[in-house]
Parts: sequence; C-alpha cells; structure tokens
Amino acid sequence: MFGLLDWMKFAAGAAMGAALIVAPAYVKGKAAGREQAAISALETSVKILRKKGEIDAEVSSSDAASLCAHYGLPDDEQTECMRRVRSASSEAGNDRLHPPERPAVCE
Repeated sequence: MFGLLDWMKFAAGAAMGAALIVAPAYVKGKAAGREQAAISALETSVKILRKKGEIDAEVSSSDAASLCAHYGLPDDEQTECMRRVRSASSEAGNDRLHPPERPAVCE
C-alpha cells in the first residue's frame, strides 16, 4: 500500500509542518522575553534613581554636624569633618551642587 518513499514524504511533510508552527512561536516568545527584560531593567533604574534622590535630599537638608555624626566618627574627628563639609558647601555656591563658574584667564 505505502512504500518506503511514501513514508519518507509523510515524515518530511510532518517535520516541515512542525517547523512552520514552532518557528513563529519561538520568535514571538523571544521577543516577549526581550520586552520583559527591558521593562525589568527600566523599573530597576527608576527604583535606583528614586532612592538616590531620597539620599540626595537627606544629605542636602542635613547640617554639617548631623552629617558628620551620621558617619559615626569619633568626637575628635568630627570637628575636622564639619570644617571640611562647611568649606565644600561654601565652595559649591548657592545651589550646593555645582561649583561657581570661574572667569577665563586671558594672558
């Protein structure tokens, strides 16, 4: 009824049909995985930036004494720490974030 050549044709047809079904599903799954990884990375970045903003706000609102006390320094080193924090703050200018612009030196 069916010869060896016929069975080989059936097997090849079944393999091609399976490949046609599996290939698009694989590509779609891979794209969904990439999208999920990108979303996860973005969420992590947002969490880190929010935490950094909270820390920056806390440090900006702290005075020199509480900031140096928070480091856990011994009493004899806290005065030097406060001096350095105050000098850095005065050098930073009004916004405490950027150094003041210095005029260009022309010779």
